[in-house]
Amino acid sequence: MGTVHAKSLDPVPMHGRDLGVNPDDLVDSPEPEHEAKQEILENKDVVVQHVNIQGLGRTKEDLLGYEISDVFHAKNLIDVMKKAHLARQKLLRLGIFNEVEVLIDTSEGADALPNGLDVTFEVTEIKRLTGSYNTMVGNNEGSMVLGLKLPNTLGRAEKLTFQFSYGTKETSYGLSFFKPQPGHFERNLTLNMYKVTGQFPWSSLKETDRGLSAELNFPLGITNHTLKWEGVWRELGCLARSASFAVREESGHSLKSALSHTVSIDSRNSAIFPSRGALLRVNQELAGYTGGDASFLKEDFELQLNRRLFWDSVLSASLWGGVLYPLGGQVSCIADRFYLGGPTSVRGFGMYSIGPQSEGDYLGGEAYWAGGLHLYTPLPFRPGKGGFGDLFRTHFFLNAGNLCNLNYGEGPRAHLQKLAECIRWSYGAGIVLRLGNIARLELNYCVPMGVQSGDRICDGVQFGAGIRFL
Repeated sequence: MGTVHAKSLDPVPMHGRDLGVNPDDLVDSPEPEHEAKQEILENKDVVVQHVNIQGLGRTKEDLLGYEISDVFHAKNLIDVMKKAHLARQKLLRLGIFNEVEVLIDTSEGADALPNGLDVTFEVTEIKRLTGSYNTMVGNNEGSMVLGLKLPNTLGRAEKLTFQFSYGTKETSYGLSFFKPQPGHFERNLTLNMYKVTGQFPWSSLKETDRGLSAELNFPLGITNHTLKWEGVWRELGCLARSASFAVREESGHSLKSALSHTVSIDSRNSAIFPSRGALLRVNQELAGYTGGDASFLKEDFELQLNRRLFWDSVLSASLWGGVLYPLGGQVSCIADRFYLGGPTSVRGFGMYSIGPQSEGDYLGGEAYWAGGLHLYTPLPFRPGKGGFGDLFRTHFFLNAGNLCNLNYGEGPRAHLQKLAECIRWSYGAGIVLRLGNIARLELNYCVPMGVQSGDRICDGVQFGAGIRFL
């Protein structure tokens, strides 16, 4: 919480520490004539008469009214402190202020009540134009990212962002506009315009996408939803002269217009090193009904369960799966299929090197599943406990999965039988490093099993970096 001043109040140390209030910030020598008023404020109900915001420039006051309105409902001094602290957090969450300080004082003036309080938020707005430079870790690739932002573009927490990214396998630039709903920051709309050029050496393929998208995010009960439309002009080409004929056949231009919906429930206490909770994410994508020459229905899901065991160890189980169903008698595109294998999914295998392939180029599949069982433990002898050492975990794993194409003229039993054939699996151990709360690095010793003809394996030490791991 920001600095809290109560000029005419004694501190309340029994609650101050829990609320992040430093008793030294509260003046503990009230004037004698205020003693009666002080007694009323500390032990009886109070009324918040005024809430003021100082330091506003381009920010619209009506936006902030939604974030601070709960302060008026506080019934006693401690409740005022709690609600003022929550309001401060909401204001900072908007991403339009560098600093927010909170001051609480007794009401003054002709309309002041004996138990009246005034709350003042002193804010410092972010500059109109900000720049950033950082590195980003994707699924086994790294990027340098340069960005320019115009925060609070129209005065109601909007954000206009230009971003350029140069990576080991992908180069992109794009322009996005973010608009939250006033009073409900988690409900927001994002518009994007972008160009992405990527290289996929496992398929001897390069792809350039130029597209537009609109994305609506909103919570509903315990679930979070994302509705998205995307229109993209895709240009596929061969990465090398040695590309297989199957990849050369895929070369050329296509237009995809797709609607998608994602629903998720996430009760984990951490996205990278969860020790409890579960995640369920289900995604549906329908292409072709809003235009374009790609036509398919795509369904995939992700499930993760975590449970803390003895000695700060954690048992984690994960399951992924998906199906791509071409519509209108079309053949699926190599850019729309699923891929499996590598340090972020079925460890011990090369990056996306499981499943259908032609002349050494991996073509992806229309159906897949992958499962993992993991045991995470602290480092032996707990070096750096409570500090740097807590960023590391030892890791024991068992992974399995399969990727294939289905004959949709057959029934579900035949499909399940096909997915149960030729299962690849692996086991091993290693060390995991957490990078903030968004990514992680893994260094594992892997033993691949169930290897099929054409699979590329990594028998021994394998390094992985990414934001999503099986």
